[in-house]
Amino acid sequence: MPNQMLKKRASGLRYLWLTVLMVIVDQITKLWVAAEFELYESRVIIDGLFNFTYVHNYGAAFSFLSDGGGWQRWFFTVIAVAISAVLLIWLRRNPVSFWRQNLSFALILSGAIGNVADRMMYGYVIDFLDVHYQGWHWPAFNIADMAITIGAALMLLEAFVDNRRDDERKGQNQEGNK
Repeated sequence: MPNQMLKKRASGLRYLWLTVLMVIVDQITKLWVAAEFELYESRVIIDGLFNFTYVHNYGAAFSFLSDGGGWQRWFFTVIAVAISAVLLIWLRRNPVSFWRQNLSFALILSGAIGNVADRMMYGYVIDFLDVHYQGWHWPAFNIADMAITIGAALMLLEAFVDNRRDDERKGQNQEGNK
């Protein structure tokens, strides 16, 4: 009986270790960049493709609305806190076996927390990963942005994988009913 109770209590909250780890990695890398680089300083990592470039992002992921005049700091903070609360509820309600969904929620949550921490401490987000090719630059981003992007991609993948499984089950049930 105790094993059954433990299994019933096992939820997606077990994936919070990943959230904590990613927030720590995100914050350590941002602290390192702020300590070692001058603002707008760029160092080549892979010539012609990738630099570390220290910038302040006053907007959202990948500099969205960065020139908004200041209101966006609080707007994006409120949105991130609300999304974080929803993700925590979903993690709590999900069984631990929904690993892809829990993984995506944990990653998105870590990115939201990492960037909110920056907004609250500095009023901006520290970005430093600079991908470019032949003069074209993707807006600078950070580990938190990567976590959000990967988490969102996993969430989309999960939706397609689950739908295919549901379609396969429906097809098998219909064939079995004939």
